Amino acid sequence: MSGLSMSGLAIFALALAVAAFSPGPGIAAIVGRVLGRGRPGAVAFVSGMAIGDVVWLSLAVLGLAVLAETFREVFTMVKYAGAAYLLYLAIKMWTAPVSAREIAPAAGRESRARLFLAGLAVTMGNPKTMIFYLALLPNLIDLGRVDALAYLELALVTLGVLAVVFGFYILVTLRARDLITSPRALRLVNRGSGAIMAGAAVAIAAR
Repeated sequence: MSGLSMSGLAIFALALAVAAFSPGPGIAAIVGRVLGRGRPGAVAFVSGMAIGDVVWLSLAVLGLAVLAETFREVFTMVKYAGAAYLLYLAIKMWTAPVSAREIAPAAGRESRARLFLAGLAVTMGNPKTMIFYLALLPNLIDLGRVDALAYLELALVTLGVLAVVFGFYILVTLRARDLITSPRALRLVNRGSGAIMAGAAVAIAAR
């Protein structure tokens, strides 16, 4: 039985936490969506984003950075698909009707599978995530010595760190949303979060 040392896992976890906490298109997408739509679908959306990180981790561990470059067109299509869906969500937020009787999330009918795939596309097309796993990760860990157990450890640490980071942003954003007490305020928040989501889409598509 092999695996990585505790110090190696700690270095990876710390670097990933710093990278994940730093503002970027992915965090903007989380904040925009949760602020505009509340809790429903948030877990599905960030789960897709986290699995996207595991995909990039797998590519780095398997030494497939060259393959990723070879199939750059495929990842470009994924990037634009994710950006397009973010724009679609942004438009829905901007135009969402608000009634005086219900100051509550209005997105309960959104498909969890679709939101999961949207989150996955956001991460797969996020330049910051690509750079971390394909360029920076080899400087943090000797990928040539990563066996099956070490890979499992890295994947679990990745999911654990992202659960904490994404959960933090979701809770903080939900707390901010709870302070909304009028339909007019909610309408402004919907449009503001739609603008944030659209900005995240543009940031992803433009890089």
